[in-house]
Amino acid sequence: MKSLKSKSIKSIFISRLETLEHLIEKGAKHFESEPDKIFGLQLISDMHALGTQVVFTCNQPHNFSLWCEGKKNQNIDIYIKTVSQAKELISEVKAHLDRIMIQDSKFSEITTLELGDSMYLELSGEAYLEEFLMPTFYFHLVTVYDILRMSGVQIGKRDYMLHLVPKVRQREV
Repeated sequence: MKSLKSKSIKSIFISRLETLEHLIEKGAKHFESEPDKIFGLQLISDMHALGTQVVFTCNQPHNFSLWCEGKKNQNIDIYIKTVSQAKELISEVKAHLDRIMIQDSKFSEITTLELGDSMYLELSGEAYLEEFLMPTFYFHLVTVYDILRMSGVQIGKRDYMLHLVPKVRQREV
């Protein structure tokens, strides 16, 4: 894995966590009389509610940070009920990411993921990041977006692609 890529992983996670925070703020504003209501919203009854989707989104960069530190995965065990709890969790995960050092050698190490029921995955560090952490991270981030959008929150692609907004330019005509 190239050094540039390993350095950008932190910025990708951090900028997308900022998108998550932005989406939560938009949802809370939409339901301003009951902003914390958003955390109980679901796409469908057999899927986790938005509060759990926020935690699952945060679990990926959290576990990435632990992995970089040579520690075992430990999913965040919290039930998000309020906007302030969500913001605090996101802030903590971003701060943890900011503190870690990523050694390029980590990406060639074999990582074992315990899946429960005596099942596990063995992946290279690169596959762990590219085939497990990032897809899982984006799945839950998109699910937060979808729940809010389905619930009438006025958000669009610009809100989801927030990390690109500072790079947008206007051509002079």
